[in-house]
Amino acid sequence: MINKTLEKEVKIKLADVSLEGSLGLPSGAEGVVLFSHGSGSSRHSPRNNFVADLLRQSGIGTLLFDLLTEEEDARYDTRFNIPLLTRRLIRATRWLIEDQKPKRFSIGYFGASTGAAAALEAAAKLPADVCAVVSRGGRPDLAMETLPFVKAPTLLIVGGNDFQVIDLNRLAYDQLTGKKEMAIIPGATHLFEEPGTLERAAELAVGWFTLHLTQSR
Repeated sequence: MINKTLEKEVKIKLADVSLEGSLGLPSGAEGVVLFSHGSGSSRHSPRNNFVADLLRQSGIGTLLFDLLTEEEDARYDTRFNIPLLTRRLIRATRWLIEDQKPKRFSIGYFGASTGAAAALEAAAKLPADVCAVVSRGGRPDLAMETLPFVKAPTLLIVGGNDFQVIDLNRLAYDQLTGKKEMAIIPGATHLFEEPGTLERAAELAVGWFTLHLTQSR
């Protein structure tokens, strides 16, 4: 049976900016996944929203939000500023924890492209809060020096035809010291636009979060 989901638009007010977001909480949810999108993307990303829908159907909450303001996203240097994206993700995580008190959710990160590097950096800095990380078509290699300090179980999902990113993910995978898996989706390119490939990636992500967000309780 699919639980009813409470969805609401939120403003994540930080010291310097206010970020727009969408919070979806199924009744009885014990975990929430924050989405760390890639450069040039936003909380409206159809691929991330597809994954988020599947997570909510499985009883896991989601927070999709803009890591950058509209003005910041228009600048190339800001889009690829991993330390800035990491700080924003950490602050959004703390906002969620504070906003949902006294409820204590298990936290997961779903990162795509450059957002995956920010997700892994943030997970390393919040080991007591972040229970699982999934990277889809991500660039975890951009967080290479931090990877050995990531304690959260991490799943790297890569398209089978995304050859350069496969190599970069393998290099990153070797640096991860905690529980880890790498899944290669046959026939998929970087954006997982081929029939059935995004569905398969989403299924793997849901399985990973269902397992590890539940185990952390």
